[in-house]
Amino acid sequence: MLFEKIVQQRLLHEGLFLSAAKSPDKIAIISEGHSYTYSDLADSVIRLSNALISCGLGRGDRCVIYMDNSWSCIVSIYATLLSGGVFVTVNPLTKKDKLNFILNDCSACVLIADAYLYDNFSGASDDIDSLKCVILSGNISGIDSPVINVFDNVINEASGTYPETENIVSDLSALIYTSGSTGDPKGVMLTHSSMVFVLNSLIEYLRLSSEDKILNVLPLAFDYGLYQLLMSVQLGATLVLERSVSYPAQIFKRMEETSITVFPGVPTIFSMLLSMHKRKRISFPSVERITNTAAALPPDYIGALKQIFPSALIYNMYGLTECKRVCYLDPEKIESKPSSVGKAIP
Repeated sequence: MLFEKIVQQRLLHEGLFLSAAKSPDKIAIISEGHSYTYSDLADSVIRLSNALISCGLGRGDRCVIYMDNSWSCIVSIYATLLSGGVFVTVNPLTKKDKLNFILNDCSACVLIADAYLYDNFSGASDDIDSLKCVILSGNISGIDSPVINVFDNVINEASGTYPETENIVSDLSALIYTSGSTGDPKGVMLTHSSMVFVLNSLIEYLRLSSEDKILNVLPLAFDYGLYQLLMSVQLGATLVLERSVSYPAQIFKRMEETSITVFPGVPTIFSMLLSMHKRKRISFPSVERITNTAAALPPDYIGALKQIFPSALIYNMYGLTECKRVCYLDPEKIESKPSSVGKAIP
């Protein structure tokens, strides 16, 4: 395949194809108990990309991805990039009025969504002139619309030939919308070059490797969750993807089965873990790093977290959506400077 000729990464999605060329049979994603190799991921991305190009998605066009954490969501993100487009991940909890605002604001060309969310965007193709194609993943029984395409059918019917596109590093790769809690959501513009730079910086200071198994329970629509995927694929590591933390017993079982080495969280998740630990002791000795951002990690959490994750370095970090991460605290200083956000990222 043409992608095997990529020798140096310039664009964000090229990290996937470098990993696929190096380790095609390695497990890339574990989602809902199903394992997918790098070869599986590369092939599905290429096929969906060709389908998106056929739908009219071109360089700089926006593809809104309105989905739960899932295999389909991951394929959609990378396929949009490979098509030359700009991906816009939207939290599936987003209500109809805010979703419509985002679709209009970014002049969405394609919408890829979970079928169960159909009521939130039904009629969008009539209201948004820029929208050329809607693709649904999941059970579409009861949905009758001539503009709807079925995710699995689209992939199965599309070409498996690597498409040639003409993106450059200063092109947009993603728009990440703010929550809109103080007004209309704002789309933060991120380029291929900025995202590739940040990825490599994060990987460096978190001391990650291709041997890592990263758990992600954070929404892929949230940049912290999104970068768990991007870092894992960039490294050729394994991402264990969960929809949420709603079923902790299931997540704990998955962590033990897969020997998770990296656990990213936010204070609300760590608070839940500590509460459960008080009732019945839990421990995950395979975890080598836990990371925290979005809000400050309370200093009094640190001792108990060390009991739950006895082998783990604890990273306290601070960032902004516009530049992802700006600083981090060396984990060796977490006890002496527990309220510090540390120093600038590499």
